[in-house]
Amino acid sequence: MDIGNLSSYYADYYSQAADRSSSKLENQLKADYTQATDDELMDVCKQFEAYFLEQMLKEMVKTIPESESSSQANSSLVSYFKDEMVKELAAQSTEQNSLGLAQSLYEQMKRNYGMDPNSITPQELAVRKAARQIGADQAVSGTEQAVSGTEQ
Repeated sequence: MDIGNLSSYYADYYSQAADRSSSKLENQLKADYTQATDDELMDVCKQFEAYFLEQMLKEMVKTIPESESSSQANSSLVSYFKDEMVKELAAQSTEQNSLGLAQSLYEQMKRNYGMDPNSITPQELAVRKAARQIGADQAVSGTEQAVSGTEQ
C-alpha cells in the first residue's frame, strides 16, 4: 500500500468524522431540553465546550509554521494526528473544567428552561417589575389623595 493512498484515506476519514461530529452537536443543540435530566444537560454543555475549545486550538495550531522538508503524504498524516491530538486535548480539558464554559452554559440553560428553582425567567422578572411599578404608581396616587384630603 502506497503511503500517499494511506494519507488520502486518513484525510477523507477525518473529514467525514469531523462532519459527523459537528452535525451531531448541531442536532443536540436544537433539541428541546425542557424535560432533560441534569446529567443530560451537563453532557450537552460539556460537548459544546469541547467542540468550542477544539476549534480554538485548531486555529492556534494553524499559526505554527510548518517545515517544508516533509512530503505531502507525511504532511497529511501529521496533520491528521495533530487534529486528533487537539480533539483529545479539548475533550480532556473539558472533563477537568478547564474553562468553566460548560458549567456556565449548564446554569444558564437551567434558568432558561425553568429547571432552577432559585431563578426566575426574564418574563417573570418583567412581570415583577411591572407589578412593582403599578404598586409604586398606586402608592403615589394614594399619597396624593391623602395629602389632598388633608388640605381641604
